[in-house]
Amino acid sequence: MVKVWLLVLMILYNGFSSTVDGIHNSTRPDVVNIGALFSFNTSVGRIIKIALDAAVEDVNSDPNILGETKLRLSLQEDSKYRGFLSIAEVLQLMARDTVAIIGPHSSVTAHVITHIANELQVPLISFSALDPTLSSLQFPFFIRTCHSDLFQMAAIADLVDHYGWKEVIAVYTDDDNGRNGISALGDKLAEKRCRISYKAPVSPEATPEEITNALVQVALAESRIIVVHANTLWGQKVFSVAKNLGMMGTGYVWIATAFLSAILDISSPLSSDRMDEIQGVLTPRVYTPDSELKRKFVSKWKNLTHGNTANGRLGLSFLSLYAYDTIFALAHALDAFFKQGNKITFSNDSKLSSLKGDNLHLDALNVFDEGYSLRRNIYEVNMTGVTGLFKYGPDKNLVNPAYEIMNVVGTGTRRIGYWSNHSGLSVIPPETLLSKPGNDFRESTKLLPVIWPGDTAQKPRGWVFPNNGRLLRIGVPIGVSYQQFVSQVPGTDTFQGFCIDVFLSAVNLLPYAVPYKFIPYGDHKNNPSNSELVRRITTGEFDGAVGDIAITTERTKMVDFTQPFVESGLVVVAPVKEADTSALAFLAPFTPRMWFVTAVFFIIVGTVVWILEHRVNDEFRGPPRKQVITIFWFSFSTMFFSHRENTVSTPGRCVLLIWLFVVLIITSSYTASLTSILTVQQLSSPIKGIESLVIGKEPIGIAQGSFSKDYLIHEIGIDESRLVPLVTQEEVARALEKGPQDGGIAAYIDQRAYIDIFLSSRCKYTIVGQEFTRNGWGFAFPRDSPLAVDLSTAILQMVDNGDLQRIHDKWLLSRACLSQGAKLEVERLKLKSFWGLYVICGSACLLALLIYVIQIIRQYLKHQAEEPDSPDQNPSPGSSRLRSFLSFADEKEETVKNRSKRKKMERISYRSSEGGSSSIISNKDYVAQPSSCIADSVSNGGSEKVFIKVV
Repeated sequence: MVKVWLLVLMILYNGFSSTVDGIHNSTRPDVVNIGALFSFNTSVGRIIKIALDAAVEDVNSDPNILGETKLRLSLQEDSKYRGFLSIAEVLQLMARDTVAIIGPHSSVTAHVITHIANELQVPLISFSALDPTLSSLQFPFFIRTCHSDLFQMAAIADLVDHYGWKEVIAVYTDDDNGRNGISALGDKLAEKRCRISYKAPVSPEATPEEITNALVQVALAESRIIVVHANTLWGQKVFSVAKNLGMMGTGYVWIATAFLSAILDISSPLSSDRMDEIQGVLTPRVYTPDSELKRKFVSKWKNLTHGNTANGRLGLSFLSLYAYDTIFALAHALDAFFKQGNKITFSNDSKLSSLKGDNLHLDALNVFDEGYSLRRNIYEVNMTGVTGLFKYGPDKNLVNPAYEIMNVVGTGTRRIGYWSNHSGLSVIPPETLLSKPGNDFRESTKLLPVIWPGDTAQKPRGWVFPNNGRLLRIGVPIGVSYQQFVSQVPGTDTFQGFCIDVFLSAVNLLPYAVPYKFIPYGDHKNNPSNSELVRRITTGEFDGAVGDIAITTERTKMVDFTQPFVESGLVVVAPVKEADTSALAFLAPFTPRMWFVTAVFFIIVGTVVWILEHRVNDEFRGPPRKQVITIFWFSFSTMFFSHRENTVSTPGRCVLLIWLFVVLIITSSYTASLTSILTVQQLSSPIKGIESLVIGKEPIGIAQGSFSKDYLIHEIGIDESRLVPLVTQEEVARALEKGPQDGGIAAYIDQRAYIDIFLSSRCKYTIVGQEFTRNGWGFAFPRDSPLAVDLSTAILQMVDNGDLQRIHDKWLLSRACLSQGAKLEVERLKLKSFWGLYVICGSACLLALLIYVIQIIRQYLKHQAEEPDSPDQNPSPGSSRLRSFLSFADEKEETVKNRSKRKKMERISYRSSEGGSSSIISNKDYVAQPSSCIADSVSNGGSEKVFIKVV
């Protein structure tokens, strides 16, 4: 019975499946119309036509893709990318009830006809219209089956950044494709802190004369990195004109977008004349990984183009590969479309129906009802074609965009590396890097050597000074004082000084000539504001600034500085006077606290040693008055190591040894400090540094026009009313001499380089405290100026070869005041420098006392136990016990021991007499005595008793 039911179920299932298949098959038409819009009379159009026809044939011959359904391809000629005519041409395709249109080749045409595709809901599929803006939400029915120019521009930006260039010039077709592509390039360069410094748009139908005029302006610009973004029709003309203008020689860098690699692939080999025009050019080529499918197609391509060479050889380009895959992707999407039960239906557009009777017959156009479903299925295609993995990402772009970086050399091209959006530049194929664990690409970011225009392997610098006859306008701040740094020779346009010589020497080290002109900045009456001079560089009034210009945070936000050639921070200058030596100068080495602690430790150590030696050393015994004197004498005599009392106890010797080491260190330090005080000139000032000025109220002098004013106000917090701007060195000296009480200043703040000159001839002033900023001087240039980088290298070279030091000695080496070698005030020795020694000594004293007290207590307890009849055993007040303990501790240790022995002998004698026999002695102590007589004398109340025991 079970078998019967299984047989019935199988029959029902097969019947149901056949019914479903029959329903699905009934929705599949025999033919699906698709269109293609290209200019098939061009070489690009011819290779696209060959690839499309081959793909349609292969799809129709493979029943696993569309089954019995066949693709019918309608070819429509695009009138060489003319927008208006393209509208009429695409309308002819739409009137044939096509479900998709492949093309057009031009992004300009795509911008026009995409609006029609949106209206009629027919997918417009293109592998050659690469304008990034076509991917916007405005054009939902534009589907790109190749990589957008956005990725190509990212590759070029990475290439520019890889070689360290900062500015490029863009030569492009002034149409939608050119403008939008260059806009994308500008965005990608900005991410690398690079920029397009000059744009040279050219008409889409430009004549050689128009191209010449554009390139002449390019030649006058500063940058030598030129990016050409054009189409295959006139892109080659740019290089022909550049060759005639001498712009394909050494120093130039030409980067052409993928149009050039397409020309080289399609028309290779080019004639020798055309190859000479593009020698050294770099161009990206869309990368397709090697595979079995690709190799088969390459072999097939040779057969397809064998008899199609009437207008020249047709090579295999990425356009052919993506055209072939586009047909297959559309076929897979249609297959999924039909499997979902969809039908191909068209309906009249109500908007177009209202135009019925019009001579244009627009009412003949129909809307593809299932256009959104087919569009969704195209984006869901996941296949492997001749171009590799064909799959869309979330951004509606094909995944894994990659390019080969090609260098035109000799009669062909040479690959110098790859670029992909997941690994950047590399010499390793993108699919290899993508398969690496963790996608670690750091070691692969490099390119092979390049042969640049002019047949040189040396990387071009990438820029020159503009060849427009204009000299660089270099602003030079002319101050009133400190002429050693920058000054203008009166009555001439000549400048001199330390900063000028450094600049001239650095320029002479550059491998190229720098045309410049010095322009004075200042009125020769007041010190100019260097911050304002730097700001004028940003406005274009100056091309740079050379002089004593400090590098500050605010200024670096406006311009780029070279490597500092002078280190100069802010310092405080104050009047000083020579400190007179007083009668108490011998106390100066130590601070009062140091003297106090040292004296206390002398007494503590003397007391501790007395305590440790009192019971065992006769030199530390005697009347109380004598003992106090002994303590003080012993303590302070150790300062000179002249103590005559000997220590006999082990703890006392240890304490004394540590204390003598401490005394040695203290006396040595005292001697050295006192020697310095008495032999080196000492200066004194009420100002200790910037900290003293912050908490004070006195006026402070600053240099007029210096950045120090803003720094002191905003960073240090000094009130602006306290700051007094001064111009000349003489004004500074007079203000310091007057002092704050007589209308002068308490201190003067300026950069260290200036202060060194100021103090070289003014010995009554000196620097107090430390530098509280870390600034340097540099030459200023506009942001991202390559001259700043090259001059920085030259300055470092001057440091290495000694030129910078020689220029410094020439202008700034002068005889300093003798007082500059003096010390500012007394550097007194403080307790914090010696507290470790005192802690060690104090710890040793405490440990020795602790051990001593423990020993005394043990001896006292043992003594009490040996005298059971002692009055101390009876209950008594605590004060009596304390007196008893102190009396015991004051006794000499030898006396205590002798008394203990005598007590033992008395007890033994008493027990022997009671037993009636003197010959029996049970005490083991006496049996062990080696002598035959034992005599003890005990002092008692002034009388002496002698006990003799005969054994």
